[in-house]
Amino acid sequence: MKLLLKNCHIIDRDKDLFADILIENGKIKAIGEIFEECDEIIDINNKIVMPGFIDLHTHFRYPGQENKEDLHTGSLSALAGGYTSCNLMGNTKPVVDNNEIYNQIIDKSKEIDLINIYQCMATTKDLKSIEMINFEKADNNIKFFSEDGKGITDSLLAFNIFTEIEKINKGIMVHAEDHNLTKISTRYAEDLETIRDCYLSLKTGCRVHFCHVSTIDSLEAIKFYKEKNAPITCEVTPHHIYMKDSDFRVNPSIRTQEDIDCIIKMIKNNTVDAIATDHAPHTKDDKDKGACGMIGLETAFNIAYKVLHEENDISLNKISELMSYNPAKILGENKGVINPTYDADLVIIDINKEIKVGKFNSKSNNCPFIGEKFRGSIEMTIVNGKVKFEKGAKNDNR
Repeated sequence: MKLLLKNCHIIDRDKDLFADILIENGKIKAIGEIFEECDEIIDINNKIVMPGFIDLHTHFRYPGQENKEDLHTGSLSALAGGYTSCNLMGNTKPVVDNNEIYNQIIDKSKEIDLINIYQCMATTKDLKSIEMINFEKADNNIKFFSEDGKGITDSLLAFNIFTEIEKINKGIMVHAEDHNLTKISTRYAEDLETIRDCYLSLKTGCRVHFCHVSTIDSLEAIKFYKEKNAPITCEVTPHHIYMKDSDFRVNPSIRTQEDIDCIIKMIKNNTVDAIATDHAPHTKDDKDKGACGMIGLETAFNIAYKVLHEENDISLNKISELMSYNPAKILGENKGVINPTYDADLVIIDINKEIKVGKFNSKSNNCPFIGEKFRGSIEMTIVNGKVKFEKGAKNDNR
């Protein structure tokens, strides 16, 4: 199967050029001025083509909470936002703490065949932070383990988990929150556990990825330990760079302008590795009862473009690095740039078209940005060389 994309404005972490892209058997075969007979030719009309976005931190609620989201609607939501890969968290019902549930999710995602799905496994049985799972028996395809949604407050347990994960050369995604401090200060809770886990990463050699970092002191700690060569990476969310002093319930809490300014500084100096959505669908009833989280896949690029590019003069190359290249590198996947031999996961964006946030492909609409306008319309998403989303087509539920 050959697909030729004509007249592309290619932007990735190190390119900004006009060229054609030849795709064959799910891989990028060539870039340049291409005249070749193909099964399909699509004229991009000089719109921006970027590597498909990769979300390191997503909740699709399968199994057990399909009233909020499922693998199909979550994948549609991802495609509508330009995402070609999502790394799912394990706080499902039942919890992903064994290979049977892990394989159930992976097999179902392959059957749906919309985006690339990765699945985290819990670090303790039933996410109770008491008994560790048997890491050595975990499926070898797992990239990361995570106690997502809760921090590992017990330091001895955290040390033992880090040690066991390092033995099998995997990584842990950390939701940094010391629950002994949460009611006193969510800031203290995040900062104290971030500092501890940076130290444990340095001492155990365990690869640690910090989810949704939101405070000045946590970012400063990560920068300090990165400079000591601790094997750590971190992400920030779109909502933590856009919202300030808001009581919209997310975890960690929305912070201050000073925290946002620090995040922008840490993006510019490469301390922040990735933007990840923490896409967390809820029913209206659950949200009204105080559930933490918001959907984010379908607005992530727009917010990044507005805050980083329009307001802070950060290049689209850097945004591509944060949303594609670095997440691919963290997952160890051959994605994230537009080069021959790389996976043909691409997103086409009309940067001159304005969108108004409203209807979603997600089952949920717990989004505080409804009614707001942003630049940048996701026109098409290609996964493994196949067009999986086209705006306005049957696979766009909006």
